[in-house]
Amino acid sequence: MSPEPERILLVDSYDSFTLNLAALCRRAVPTCRIHIIKNDELTLPELLPHLQYFSAIIVGPGPGSPDVPEDIGIVKDLWKLHDRHLLPIFGVCLGLQSLATEHGARVNRLPVVKHGQVSTIEHTGTDIFKGVGVVEAVRYHSLHAELSGGESLEVLAWASDDAGHDKTVMALKHISRPFWAVQYHPESVLTHGGGIEVMLNFWCLARSWNSAQGRRICPWNSIATTRFGSPWPKPHPPLASTHTASQRTVLTSTFHLPSADAVAICELLGVKDDSSPFVMLESLAQPGQYTIIGCLNSASPRITYSIGNSFLQFQVGDSFSQIQLGSHDIWSWTSSFMNERKACKGTPNIPFWGGLVGYLSYELGVESLGVPSTAPLADKRHPDMNLVFVERSIILDSKTDTIYLQSIIDGDEEWLIKTAARLKLATQDSSIYSYNIAPSSTKAKARPNTSTVFLPDKDTYKSRINIAKEHLFAGDSYELCLTANTRVVLNDPLTPKASQMYSPSWERYKHLRKLNPAPHSGYLRLHPTSLLASSPERFLSFSRSPRSTYQLRPIKGTVRKGPGITRAVAEQALRGSVKEVAENLMIVDLIRHDLHNVLVSVIEGRAVHGVDEPDSRRANGALGWEALKQSLPPGSMTGAPKKRSVEILQTLEDNERNVYSGVFGYWCVGGGGDWSVTIRSCFKYDDRYNCGPSSAQPTRTTSTTDHESHMEEWVMGAGGAITALSDPRAEWEEMTVKLQSVLRVFGAAIPPGD
Repeated sequence: MSPEPERILLVDSYDSFTLNLAALCRRAVPTCRIHIIKNDELTLPELLPHLQYFSAIIVGPGPGSPDVPEDIGIVKDLWKLHDRHLLPIFGVCLGLQSLATEHGARVNRLPVVKHGQVSTIEHTGTDIFKGVGVVEAVRYHSLHAELSGGESLEVLAWASDDAGHDKTVMALKHISRPFWAVQYHPESVLTHGGGIEVMLNFWCLARSWNSAQGRRICPWNSIATTRFGSPWPKPHPPLASTHTASQRTVLTSTFHLPSADAVAICELLGVKDDSSPFVMLESLAQPGQYTIIGCLNSASPRITYSIGNSFLQFQVGDSFSQIQLGSHDIWSWTSSFMNERKACKGTPNIPFWGGLVGYLSYELGVESLGVPSTAPLADKRHPDMNLVFVERSIILDSKTDTIYLQSIIDGDEEWLIKTAARLKLATQDSSIYSYNIAPSSTKAKARPNTSTVFLPDKDTYKSRINIAKEHLFAGDSYELCLTANTRVVLNDPLTPKASQMYSPSWERYKHLRKLNPAPHSGYLRLHPTSLLASSPERFLSFSRSPRSTYQLRPIKGTVRKGPGITRAVAEQALRGSVKEVAENLMIVDLIRHDLHNVLVSVIEGRAVHGVDEPDSRRANGALGWEALKQSLPPGSMTGAPKKRSVEILQTLEDNERNVYSGVFGYWCVGGGGDWSVTIRSCFKYDDRYNCGPSSAQPTRTTSTTDHESHMEEWVMGAGGAITALSDPRAEWEEMTVKLQSVLRVFGAAIPPGD
């Protein structure tokens, strides 16, 4: 009979690096079981009877101050345990500060905040630093412990590179109780020498102390399981349905067509009919290769959901219904939907065979964090999930000039044959090709005097940057991604009205793709929302099983284009900026934590292999979908710790972000998916074509005057990551630089100095 595995209790103070710490502990002690609780989940009387099941406690980092009860929770009580409940404890960052304050030390602000910066740590070479050499450690803190000398604490490590301080405490131990703590982050990707080495030393010290004290660890039982649940990593949640339908077969027709053009194909397929739904995801810059065009019809299933609702809206043709979610959320319902629509035998190297295409809003991710929306709801609000199920598609491979026609409808060979013939004929007959499907360059541009731009108030935005920085100095966050909406109102009586022959949004997208070609571009017309996307940032991709890979690829750093600004010049400028390097480090550590929600092994710098294939019910990409849920909203658009940052940002931003800073992309019926961050993009609300429960055809749902029919209102968001090193003027300029790439589509520009 194998021995009972030892267990560690990890106390999480709502941090976005906690699971990285759990993973470090798992690496140091592979046989241990790690159970995670929030610092406000249990009271001390509720916890005390269960400490006998654990060999040690790890107190993780978190936002705020040890002097604020709501920030520190039960942690403050752990340092005062009675001898009969005493067990080894290791604290990190906020954990060290709490250990210090509970034993008489003071915690004050650092003169210069250290968020995402690396310091050389000097140490005594004893206790948790026994046998440890040079330590280069990442620091995320604006507060630090100051000892007067009368405390029952001993300094084990310090940093000497802080202005105004000879030595900043980096590690402590209690002189008589089994308590150790470090101020830096041993779990960070750039911490070297003081990570797993220190964790191993703590574990050895903890086991030795337990043995010397004759402390007996009680075997795990049902009572403990009821209280603490399963160890990390948690089992994947059950699907909404365990029913698995027989897999569809992907029908594919492949041919070489060097003269094929995505715009031309879309117009051949009827994208100019403004009343109809249409989706295209295209790659217009490196490292992109494929363009995905959905061939939709009136029966293409649509899924929409708004946060706070207990139901989703589902539409197929003239069938329009509200489906109650019951005990499940929108994520597990969607997993069940896709689980019943698996497909196989598609072309392996093609990323999309069919499946869901659309967008997920920023607020949908906020809802997953358990943070209620505080912004006033708009009269006309975009759905938070807006997806269409694509059964027929056209894929363009820009590297090989190959076209793939695909259908997951049984017996749909005739459509493949007819569509291939249409594409080839249109290409061969230049007169038909140019008349029917040539892109219009003149209609794509709006005259400057017909567009009105409503920018965020400059002084207000800059004042909020200073408020954000105060939160950083107080320890509430390491980084805050502050954003604001810009509106463009168009009223051009000479522009053709939206109709079945003319789509203003499509004309604007054609202009956008020329002005700002991006690797993650897209045109999504899913009424009431139209989204024109030119994003440079992939968020999450996951490949088909077997040996699925998962990638999060955030970007940070903005350099204004100009003469002599090459990629090499920009990269050198960003690498030389302490602020930019810190931003990138923080987001890398944050997304490692996000991936650890569903994956045990996370490897920086290359793809991460998952293990969803042994569970056939999850081989359709459900694990990737769960990773997406756990990772939203994008950390590059919030800051860290994510939950606290989102809460702070709600007090600094006037409106919901909605489509902006959410994600758009696809989930393939073969099990893969690819989602990009909705930035450098714009969107508008148009409910004239919404279908009601008894309406099979798009109808106008509101009365529209001739004057109103020419008006369009587009929204675009922009902002930047605010750190302790941010300059309000520079941040405003960065925000306007990001806006310009989209504003040009409307013939608009931000005046110099604004």
